[in-house]
Amino acid sequence: MTDQLFVTKRDGVKEPLDLDKLHKVVSWAATGLNNVSVSQVEMKSHIQFYDGIKTEDIHETIIKSAADLISEETPDYQYMAARLSIFHLRKKAFGQFEPPHLFGHVTKLVKDGKYDTHLLEDYTEAEFNELNDYIDHKRDLNFSYGAVKQLEGKYLVQNRVTGDIYESPQFLYVLVSACLFAKYDTAIRMDYVKRFYDAISLFKISLPTPIMSGVRTPTRQFSSCVLIECGDSLDSINATSSAIVKYVSQRAGIGVNAGNIRALGSPIRGGEAFHTGCIPFYKHFQTAVKSCSQGGVRGGAATLFYPLWHLEVESLMVLKNNRGVDDNRVRHLDYGVQFNRLMYQRLIKNDFITLFSPSDVPGLYDAFFANQEVFEELYVKYENDDSIRKKRIKATELFGIFAQERASTGRIYLQNVDHCNTHSPFKADIAPIKQSNLCLEIALPTKPLNNINDEDAEIALCTLSAFNLGAIEDLSELDNLAQLAVRALDCLLSYQDYPVAAARNSSLNRRTLGIGVINFAYYLAKNGVKYSDGSGNALTHKTFEAIQYYLLKASNELAKEQGPCPKFNETTYSEGILPIDTYKKDLDAICDQPLLLDWETLRKDIVEHGLRNSTLSALMPSETSSQISNATNGIEPPRGYVSIKASKDGILRQVVPEFERLKDQYELLWQIPNNQGYTQLVAIMQKFIDQTISANTNYDPSKFPGNKVPMQQLLKDLLYAYKLGVKTLYYHNTRDGAEDAQQDIAKEDDCAGGACKI
Repeated sequence: MTDQLFVTKRDGVKEPLDLDKLHKVVSWAATGLNNVSVSQVEMKSHIQFYDGIKTEDIHETIIKSAADLISEETPDYQYMAARLSIFHLRKKAFGQFEPPHLFGHVTKLVKDGKYDTHLLEDYTEAEFNELNDYIDHKRDLNFSYGAVKQLEGKYLVQNRVTGDIYESPQFLYVLVSACLFAKYDTAIRMDYVKRFYDAISLFKISLPTPIMSGVRTPTRQFSSCVLIECGDSLDSINATSSAIVKYVSQRAGIGVNAGNIRALGSPIRGGEAFHTGCIPFYKHFQTAVKSCSQGGVRGGAATLFYPLWHLEVESLMVLKNNRGVDDNRVRHLDYGVQFNRLMYQRLIKNDFITLFSPSDVPGLYDAFFANQEVFEELYVKYENDDSIRKKRIKATELFGIFAQERASTGRIYLQNVDHCNTHSPFKADIAPIKQSNLCLEIALPTKPLNNINDEDAEIALCTLSAFNLGAIEDLSELDNLAQLAVRALDCLLSYQDYPVAAARNSSLNRRTLGIGVINFAYYLAKNGVKYSDGSGNALTHKTFEAIQYYLLKASNELAKEQGPCPKFNETTYSEGILPIDTYKKDLDAICDQPLLLDWETLRKDIVEHGLRNSTLSALMPSETSSQISNATNGIEPPRGYVSIKASKDGILRQVVPEFERLKDQYELLWQIPNNQGYTQLVAIMQKFIDQTISANTNYDPSKFPGNKVPMQQLLKDLLYAYKLGVKTLYYHNTRDGAEDAQQDIAKEDDCAGGACKI
């Protein structure tokens, strides 16, 4: 007779090993799924049982066994592994599979300092009972495996030192909803809480990392993007550095505009000192960005902006590459180089671009953003002034350096500052756009800090969210979803704390939001159209028209109730000018679709009642947050039907939505022949989006002679994007041949969960 083996349960109690109990859990996880095998998962786990083995070790081995079977042929293993993970997660959080009652759960976690005390101050026990009855914990079983692991890793409230988890996903969703609508009138707020809970827990609306991980906790900073402008003084540089540290420590991605810092050799105090130039200060900002950890939620990351015509630009554009030494490189920042019409004209004419230090050419830097005619007039004037320090360089050479560095690093970005200001909701002469953010989708006014307490300065924040296009059956649904998203995010602006006065100044006066989309690739596939051939153009026009229309409508209705944002008068919206009036008309040649909604009535309502929010839309990458919804990320085509994403738990495999039905409809990234069709879609979106778009360029060298992408092609793509009104370009992706063509080696998303990886 063999000795009985015992297992050690989570509470330390030992009991006899019961393989039947384990089999029941695995069988439960397989219920209703296609092409999954309980026996195969059990056999593949190869568990080596020994006396005293921990039940959690057994469970984790079974989960990994199921996850390893996820493939194109057997995609439902991602749901089987997810259910096993949810079972495991709840056991860790609650000591049992059934979640506790909401009121008792909240009371305990408020007492333990994990949840914000206002939850028990703002809501009665009766209201918690009502919400407890409304929560549908079965929705936890709708996640894919990758989603559960992202929830565990980034979103659920936990002790990041011990690994203890304190909640399950539906508690996250309902408490985010409760926090955001807590200050609504008690007669209506429960309706909003329930509707918003349904929208986010059924994946109609996607929330970014700072909101998912932070709302309901005592930490109250939830804006994804922070834009900080640096002036040309030591006081401003030091204040900028301090603001970077404060916001990096609170989970925000940073955009830094440092283009106004004078060039190397410029005189200081009338020639008393010799200026050290930009690079030492860029290093200073890099140190600030990397100085704080973000509690395991996301790493510190920043993009720094400067104009193409800066006197040091040749040195600045190579700061990220692997050549050179540390003294002349600043590799842990990303860079956004700023262009305008005149720069492109010089390229087309094979002319020269003249480089200046902003300190030597009064008015030029401000005009670069505020007024293109004034900029050109001043630029030519300074070119012809022999008393001003300058350098001339062939436009083809300068653009070539930019294109080469963008190609070799993937992380030198582009901002067309004229498009950002002429096709903008802000009046450029009063509130110019001088920079973007970490992921190149935010375009908001900033004013340089003179000191960390400067209340006249503006640090721009943007609070993000996204509609899941794959979960929407009819565009009319966007009316209700826009109401929920705009109201929830607008509440967030008043709910959160502001560690820097300049951020409070900007946020509460402008109340800027950036609502985008996820699952666009699935949306195209579901509708039988492509990225590459123009077949998706009409659908994209109709869809993004509806998105912007309903967002503006929602903000207008909120303004009727609560008043417009205080600086509404600084927007073009206040004059009845809408995005449909200011887009680049070259776009009409590739998409001349008519407008389908009642813009004229909306225009009159906006002029009469205003908008609660200066901006409403932006298209962000959503790399991590889209995974929670089992969606394709942002607007990007997938690289493969199965994405492979690295996490601290190892490799996570996720299959594109409805793969088995729609396999032939998806257009994978490296199947797309060139950037033209994708760029057209981005430009169509940009017609309606009032901020900007995280749009990429993608190159497969094997499609070109000698396996090398010609410089002419790189420049042609930049010019085409400019012609169609594209405001910004984010990553330059190059297919390196090392990856399996059917798999997506995915990037982490700056805006929703950590430093970028290509």
